[in-house]
Amino acid sequence: MSARMEKSFGKRERRASVSAITQTLDRVYNLDWLSSASKNECNAAVGFKWMLNQGVMEHHEGIAEYFKQNGVHAIFLFRRNLLRRMISVLANSYDKSNKPLNGTHKSHVHSSVEAKVLAKYKPKINATTLIAELKHVDNRATRAIDYFKSTRHIVVYYEDVVGNRTKLKEVQDFLRLPYRDLTSRQVKIHSGHLSKQVQNWDEIQKVLEGTRYESFLNLDYQR
Repeated sequence: MSARMEKSFGKRERRASVSAITQTLDRVYNLDWLSSASKNECNAAVGFKWMLNQGVMEHHEGIAEYFKQNGVHAIFLFRRNLLRRMISVLANSYDKSNKPLNGTHKSHVHSSVEAKVLAKYKPKINATTLIAELKHVDNRATRAIDYFKSTRHIVVYYEDVVGNRTKLKEVQDFLRLPYRDLTSRQVKIHSGHLSKQVQNWDEIQKVLEGTRYESFLNLDYQR
């Protein structure tokens, strides 16, 4: 028995309309019938990673209805520290353009050597638009949860998954799956205090102090 995850909505045409989205969803959830792998093993769960900027927000009504009709369980994975998220997004964008790992783009790595190469890049954050961007990401997450409140869903934070081993058990319980001790081969790229990962840390610190996002300057987790 296994769980499978498929990438579905990276291509723009797959999320251009509700009908295009539902066609893709049908292909994902029919994998047990269409894939030869189903002849060799029973899939306990089939799912996919779907970013909020890949048509979810624009077509949420039709998607939520599909979820309810087809018994889809949604897991919202967010980060509490939106500043750390921003650093990761900027670093990933840089990697797409510059490809420091032998000319290839890697969002995730599986060795400490690769992680050290990617961690050398320290983005400079636009302090002028920082507050507005944090508010936008925060509000978008709130709206996403509200859009899908009528569906069966769970909200999970990255920091909790990293720092609390029981969190993954909660997710498996939510999916009604038999418990497995889950592990990952991924190696963390950005570690240590955020002040060591940004070019203009002093500027960012001044902008966030005294705001609702001040805690992001020190809110962290260990791994």
